[in-house]
Amino acid sequence: MNIRKTLMAMSLVLSLTATAQNEVTVYNDKTGENEEFGLPEGMMSAELDSLLREWTTKNYLTFDENCQTAKENPVYEKDEYIRRLSRLPNVIDMPYNDVVRKYIDQYSERLRRQVSVMLGASNFYFPLFEEALETYQVPLELRYLPIIESALNPGATSRVGAAGLWQFMLSSGKQYGLEVTSLIDERRDPIKSSYAAARLLRDLHESFGDWTLAIAAYNCGPQNVLKAITRAGGAKDYWTIYPYLPAETRGYVPAFIAANYIMTYYCDHGICPAKAKLPEATDTIMVSRNIHFEQIEGTCNVSMEELRALNPQYRTTLVPGDTRPMTIRMSPEAIRTFIELGDSVYNYRANEFASVKENEVTVTNISKPIKGGRGGRGGRGGGSKSITVKAGDTLGSIARRNHTTVNALKRLNGLRGTNIRAGQKLKVK
Repeated sequence: MNIRKTLMAMSLVLSLTATAQNEVTVYNDKTGENEEFGLPEGMMSAELDSLLREWTTKNYLTFDENCQTAKENPVYEKDEYIRRLSRLPNVIDMPYNDVVRKYIDQYSERLRRQVSVMLGASNFYFPLFEEALETYQVPLELRYLPIIESALNPGATSRVGAAGLWQFMLSSGKQYGLEVTSLIDERRDPIKSSYAAARLLRDLHESFGDWTLAIAAYNCGPQNVLKAITRAGGAKDYWTIYPYLPAETRGYVPAFIAANYIMTYYCDHGICPAKAKLPEATDTIMVSRNIHFEQIEGTCNVSMEELRALNPQYRTTLVPGDTRPMTIRMSPEAIRTFIELGDSVYNYRANEFASVKENEVTVTNISKPIKGGRGGRGGRGGGSKSITVKAGDTLGSIARRNHTTVNALKRLNGLRGTNIRAGQKLKVK
């Protein structure tokens, strides 16, 4: 079925309004009722505010004084939008309709500054996305999905627990090989999550045989799309089944089309890209020993902020290389320094960063703390002193608080390893 003819026949829209900045309401002149199209997570104010904080407050992006984003958005005729969308070099069909127009207006009006930030961030992320998508032979225009999923914020977490640039749920992330532990969350790894997303999109397309349905299934799950197809009498066309999809997913494909449009024609709407300060050229180094970002920062002339920005998969500053080889992404200059220094990096402040295995680092509250045990009060002066382990404590953190070492604590308490539990009594003196 020709999608454009279908859209014309539907004659959906007489008027559109945005409500509470969380949805787009469409009046259907055939039914005489309003239809709600939800805004995807990446278009919500909270996520975009988070993106601005994540990038601008840490000086990852700057705004060009010679290219100021205009305050007003130019108005174009319908035919101009149709012409521009038809010129996009895409495999996935990008039709124009009033719903798509409303999402374009969201980006070109209310979200103008955020588009500027995302354009700056895209210079860093899009090459990673494109390499992964090309590997699995899926259309490169899918690189715009993280625009509507996370607003290009690797630290984004949705209200239902999806995480990272591509917004993987815990179960689907693990299904596609993304490991999540107390120390790492590979859903936030820009490279690994991109390859997982490319595989997932390929699998969804193989299931539905249509890219718009695959995109809808990416958002709400295959089962919801199958239910919508059934309720639509077996039709396998997004624009036919969308009334039977969840509210957010009804607007998901129009938002995807709008993201493709605005990231291509931003200049025509007076939007200037921010400038990214993160190094465009980066590489990875593999480590097979535990190492802390503080050790790299102190020896390799790279800031903690940059290490965290380039390696958002690590939930703490520890890279748990003892468990399995782990990658660290840095600038080529920092990697050369790391290699040249060798063991000196690992030895830097080594007493403060005791080498421990991943499953022994984070203390989980597996037993109830002893009543009143918020840090024991032992004898002072020359006598012994004991403390009660709290949830989140490690031997390293306890040693630092009590001006001792991990090895001393192990000897004092007869510990063979570094595994401790909340509520346990430990001698520290």
